[in-house]
Amino acid sequence: MIREMREKLSREIDQLSHELNVLLPQSIAQAVELGDLRENSEYKAALERQQFVQARLGQLHQRLNQLSQLANTEAPADRVGLGSRVTVLDLETNDTDTYMVVLAEMMDIDAGHISLASPLGRALSNGRVGDEISLRLPTTTRKLRIMELVTVHQAEGSGSNGNG
Repeated sequence: MIREMREKLSREIDQLSHELNVLLPQSIAQAVELGDLRENSEYKAALERQQFVQARLGQLHQRLNQLSQLANTEAPADRVGLGSRVTVLDLETNDTDTYMVVLAEMMDIDAGHISLASPLGRALSNGRVGDEISLRLPTTTRKLRIMELVTVHQAEGSGSNGNG
């Protein structure tokens, strides 16, 4: 999962770097040829886009560095953490749900992806199989038991892609 996120960020970095180093200089050069820069909306738009792309690239590089740290610190080998697939049992309804703990950028509740920063992600974080947790919601409190856990280390070790 971290590898997928790195690839996604790297693709965006490549696209924005191409825009910053190739496309925007061309746009700026074309706008300069149009004349008076004080009233040149194309020139102003190109400069604004250039500033946006530079800022976004900074964010992406920072996030890429954070990913490297997350790979080591937030993916415990025996507890719920980043990249874990966890099955929980609702102790009131006896319903089971399976979630994948992901980074906020990859969160998709319909696909069962939850962020570590979400209330459920925080409640499950560092849990082990058999642990019971209380999830406080605005109108109620859910009692959940962790029934099954596949950490990112176990999934990568078995060659699984974590989608199963």
